[in-house]
Amino acid sequence: MAAHKVAHATLKGPSVIKEILMGFTIALAAGSVWKMHHWNEQRKVRAFYDMLEKGEISVVAEEE
Repeated sequence: MAAHKVAHATLKGPSVIKEILMGFTIALAAGSVWKMHHWNEQRKVRAFYDMLEKGEISVVAEEE
C-alpha cells in the first residue's frame, strides 16, 4: 500500500520585515491621533486666552 502525499501548511516563524512595518504603521497612526488631539486642545486654550484678553469672558465670578 503506497502512502499518499498530502500537502500540509507549513508554519513559518514571524516575518521580521512584516512585524517592523506593522509596528511602524500602528505607531504612526497612534501618533497622528495623539497629535490631532494635542492641536485641538491647544486651539481651545488659545481661544480661551484670546477671549480673556479681549474682555469677552472673565475668570472672576460676578457679585450679585
